[in-house]
Amino acid sequence: MKNLLLSWVFWALLSAAFAALTAVFAKVGIENVNSDLATFIRTVVILLVAALIVYASGGWQQPSSVSLKTWVFLILSGAATGASWICYFRALKLGDAARVAPIDKLSVVFVSVFAVLFLGERLSLPNWLGVTLIACGAVLVAYRA
Repeated sequence: MKNLLLSWVFWALLSAAFAALTAVFAKVGIENVNSDLATFIRTVVILLVAALIVYASGGWQQPSSVSLKTWVFLILSGAATGASWICYFRALKLGDAARVAPIDKLSVVFVSVFAVLFLGERLSLPNWLGVTLIACGAVLVAYRA
């Protein structure tokens, strides 16, 4: 069990499962509310849950101990997350969850390309084939004939 909790695959699969639940819960939750307000409510809940986790795990550290570079990139990441959520909730308000979520998962394709371009990561031919299949799969799932 300890090895499972230390496995990135375990946590990535949990992330995917919770992301799936996010789409389903959000689609029902935004039926009678503005999508931006729904994003705000979701953000407050996430803030409270994250604060509870930091407190319970003893993970707090003084903000002054965080480097400027770390602050800049975490702020940029937060801004990108907020923009992503606003766009995602607006898409869910306008479209079917089963079609919106696969397009949202094109982020996997974008991460792969950005990681190669900006982080210097390398992907093998089978990795690129997988990225291509994810892109094709997302489009096919979202496509309505």
